[in-house]
Amino acid sequence: MGSKEKLNIPVLNEVLKPVASENKEFAVRFKNSMRSNVPLLDLVLRFILKQKGKKIRPLIVLLSSKIAGEINDRTYRGAVLVELLHTATLVHDDVVDEADKRRGFPSINKIWNNKVAVLVGDYLLSKGLLLSVTSKDFDFLETVSQTVKRMSEGELLQSKKTRKLDMDEETYFKVISDKTASLIETCCVVGGLSVTDNTQYIDALRSYGNSLGLAFQIIDDILDFEGNSKLFGKPIGGDIKEKKITLPLIYALQNVDKKESDSIRKMIKKGSNDKDVRFIIEFIERNNGIKMAQEKAEQLSERAKESIQVFPESESKVALESLVEFVVKREN
Repeated sequence: MGSKEKLNIPVLNEVLKPVASENKEFAVRFKNSMRSNVPLLDLVLRFILKQKGKKIRPLIVLLSSKIAGEINDRTYRGAVLVELLHTATLVHDDVVDEADKRRGFPSINKIWNNKVAVLVGDYLLSKGLLLSVTSKDFDFLETVSQTVKRMSEGELLQSKKTRKLDMDEETYFKVISDKTASLIETCCVVGGLSVTDNTQYIDALRSYGNSLGLAFQIIDDILDFEGNSKLFGKPIGGDIKEKKITLPLIYALQNVDKKESDSIRKMIKKGSNDKDVRFIIEFIERNNGIKMAQEKAEQLSERAKESIQVFPESESKVALESLVEFVVKREN
């Protein structure tokens, strides 16, 4: 991806334009939701707020509602709900992955401990669920509960396949559909549900979110082999060291005979050092794994754009189409 533009903040700002003022309102509401009277909890929540992520998920909620209607109180509650859920999963993921860093900051489990991190994640999830119950947003609650279920199932399926090193293309797509795409899909559905009961619109947004989420994860997996570690915030080839078989490697293994494929799997299984990681990355590039995965991400991005053609032309529609481009061309 060396020829592509770096993480293009101007492009993201363009995507943001149709909902720029609403995004500021969301930021205020999200900050207010991250308050507690328990001193330790309040300290950890303020620490989380300092980590300036791209906040793409609430942006998707706002754009999905604006393409289908007018942003309202329910839209903001939906955006806060998905960002609380997303933040909770990141905090829990760092515990599961024994990660020391998150977005360049020390992780919560590193600064405090696993117990604090797990409880903070639980707190964030319960805050989101209570927000929906109190406001009687039961449709949001159902959608998000299904998502949490799918995310857990995806994580456990990946864990099982990592132990056996027998991930194939079909299983990979099942894992990333549940682990990653389900939350982006939920952002689109929640945004739509907040403004309309038109099932054609909701289904179109669901399809857009699923394709966008799949493309997002494939690019993430490609970046693990060829990203810039300073930008990306984790060492290149981290997935290989963690014995995760992702799409570029799956495609490369499909393109060689069984003997070579078995030898690469053995290398990963015994635990790869830096030299082995470099060898495996070269193997993936030599056997078109990255090229084929990139083509798959581009096909999915086209499918995402096609999904929203049912909507009339608007700034929000253009923004959602641009968001697809941003995701496929990002470098971190």
